[in-house]
Amino acid sequence: MNLTQMERMKSGKGFIAALDQSGGSTPKALETYGIKKDAYSNDEEMFQLVHQMRSRIMESSVFNKDRILGAILFEKTMDSRVDGLHSADYLWDKKGIVTFLKVDKGLADQEQGVQVMKPITHLDDLLKRANERHVFGTKMRSVIREANTTGIKALVDQQFEIGQIISKAGLVPIIEPEVDIHAPDKEKAEMVLKNELIKHLKSLDSNTLVMLKLTIPDEDNFYEELTSFPNVLRVVALSGGYSREVANQKLARNHNVIASFSRALSEGLNVDQSPQEFSKILDGSIQNIYQASIT
Repeated sequence: MNLTQMERMKSGKGFIAALDQSGGSTPKALETYGIKKDAYSNDEEMFQLVHQMRSRIMESSVFNKDRILGAILFEKTMDSRVDGLHSADYLWDKKGIVTFLKVDKGLADQEQGVQVMKPITHLDDLLKRANERHVFGTKMRSVIREANTTGIKALVDQQFEIGQIISKAGLVPIIEPEVDIHAPDKEKAEMVLKNELIKHLKSLDSNTLVMLKLTIPDEDNFYEELTSFPNVLRVVALSGGYSREVANQKLARNHNVIASFSRALSEGLNVDQSPQEFSKILDGSIQNIYQASIT
């Protein structure tokens, strides 16, 4: 583990940029960016286009360590290059930004009110490659659709079980049990989730560090207790479908929680924008998210 990166993630000011759209979410991300589905004919061409979009964001002068602590990368982004360097090396060596790798393979079908992660095939090999690419941590997402105690317990159990494997490989796992913002009993689901998270955090040994990526709660500062656990390096928030403006307003009311936004970060960017216009819009997005993250 890179101790300089760990200290930056622990105490630095800023937020985490999520640049990890995968196969399922990439077409929508490209369409929002102004690239329609008829612009590519297969997955390889699609991923080339999304890497160009991500590279444009990463290479922008406004995308730097002054306001951005970390970036979450998709596997193909980790293996690709930016300005001649592998993405993680470019972000750390040139920008001072810590990197994380999305390791999950998507969601299983809904059962007991939740969607756990599909089996993560070849995880050991993926973690080995992440270390070789100088990545600091990982991220894995599952989703809670309703306040089903049995389902939420199973979901959190899975997250921490895989998190222990990741930690033993020398990486810091971001555990992401997203609560659907449209869940009919969202507040109750958040209560069940917090209780399960606390149980698992209390069972960790002192050498195991994790990060938590959580939906912005209905009750302000609801997760404040989690931010003070010695095993929790950082608590970050996902935008979860809220607009950037709404997500920022909600996040600003939750102290010691920083953003890890994807769609909200790239909102308003378009492939046809001039370099000046692109940087201006990106700079505004970064500043608004940064301000919400330092409350």
